[in-house]
Amino acid sequence: MRILITGGRGMLGRTLVRHWQGTHDLLVADLPEVDITDADSLGAAFAAFRPEVVVHCAAMTNVDACESDRDKAYLLNAQGTANVARAAAHAGARLIAISTDYVFSGDRPGDRVETDATAPNTVYGATKLAGEDAVRALCPDQVIARVAWLYGPGGPSFVHTMRRLAAEDPGRTLKVVDDQFGNPTSTDAVADALTAFLARPELRGTFHLTCEGVVTWCGFTREILRLAGFDGVTVSPCTTEEYPRPAPRPHYSALSKAKLAACGLPPMPPWQEALARFVAAEWPRQEA
Repeated sequence: MRILITGGRGMLGRTLVRHWQGTHDLLVADLPEVDITDADSLGAAFAAFRPEVVVHCAAMTNVDACESDRDKAYLLNAQGTANVARAAAHAGARLIAISTDYVFSGDRPGDRVETDATAPNTVYGATKLAGEDAVRALCPDQVIARVAWLYGPGGPSFVHTMRRLAAEDPGRTLKVVDDQFGNPTSTDAVADALTAFLARPELRGTFHLTCEGVVTWCGFTREILRLAGFDGVTVSPCTTEEYPRPAPRPHYSALSKAKLAACGLPPMPPWQEALARFVAAEWPRQEA
């Protein structure tokens, strides 16, 4: 299968390449060779490669940077996604577009299902939702896959940041927000799920692809450091108000995966299992 991956040098894109190389014919469509905001650049890549499937990972994902540079966020996440959707439709390709939990407000408990009303309260969420709308409007053969709290080989990610801070001072205390809840999710788990979608070309629509289980950033950090062997680091809980950020964070952004089971797709792994596999592979411990 010929698969074009936009943003293929990003964290999720690199994981998909690792999972699929040798099995599928891949084109990593990323800067500087391919620019999703330039329809001509994108069109040339599609014409030369003639993809059967497009996995759209390219995005501006720095939530705070989106808040301060709205024009760039809309250009990349909304207009760029529209360009990809048009190109995929013109090529007759199936489009799998990566989206986010930030399309929801996150202001109430309960796992969001795919059909829940969206209500983003950040520029990042609004631009990603505009991208979702473009995909639905422009490409009939499409899947929108929402992910959240993503980490993967090489980073950058929250997991890498917490481990680095612990390694810099193994006796330090880390203050971490304990009133925001979500689903930590590994790029390997997402790649496994998308591999299952490749085998089910009849599936269309919106799906949630986060790992199972809900935790706070504080609880997530404690598990990261436990697995990484930093027992001397103290993780101290704090509130969102104690750690203000330019873009508001959702208080509860967990996503329901019931639709996967309803469609006969494999379940997402528990977040603890996915994290344990990731830490063991990313930072293997030396034998004494």
